[in-house]
Amino acid sequence: MKAHTRETQATMTPQKSLQYLKEGNQRFQNNLKANRNLLEQVNDTSDGQFPFATILSCIDSRVSAELVFDQGLGDVFSVRIAGNFVNEDILGSMEFASKLAGTKLIVVLGHTSCGAIKGACDDAKMGNLTKLIEKIRPAVNAVSEPKDASLRNSENLDFVDTVAKKNVELTIARIHAESPILTEMEQSGEIMIIGAMYDINTGEVTFFE
Repeated sequence: MKAHTRETQATMTPQKSLQYLKEGNQRFQNNLKANRNLLEQVNDTSDGQFPFATILSCIDSRVSAELVFDQGLGDVFSVRIAGNFVNEDILGSMEFASKLAGTKLIVVLGHTSCGAIKGACDDAKMGNLTKLIEKIRPAVNAVSEPKDASLRNSENLDFVDTVAKKNVELTIARIHAESPILTEMEQSGEIMIIGAMYDINTGEVTFFE
């Protein structure tokens, strides 16, 4: 499989880009890989890059976007931060990726048993991590069940995963609220913004459709 060129990127639509990621995740789950020469892709992309998707994911070592979607060099912009939330810098990066570099799809990818989400559920405090977790707390507060405080912590993995999904949804809402550029591009059909969850037990990515 060759690296994307300006011409192949131009043929990508938001839906086709999503299908590429779905097919890549299927290969990953089946322990298959597309036939690609990474060193050849290094050479092919030395004069420019033409990725088709931007993926915001957690720093979790088990959730590398390029691996779980079986993509090569030059295929995706990968933005990683604990808890996969957005701030001004990440929004700016996404705007660059979509408006200037031509990606057709933005995926906000959460995952099960997320350590950052667990920290938010437990209201953990430690150095700069405290400030990071504060950005995820709105997702905890937005999940109303269970009401029993003894069940609203990292020991309850169902609660953790529900909060992780809610965090993805709130992140997408923030993209819409704080990036007129991306919102306008989505409304005009130039890009798609979609959420997804990765299951660390199975390797499956479920998209919010």
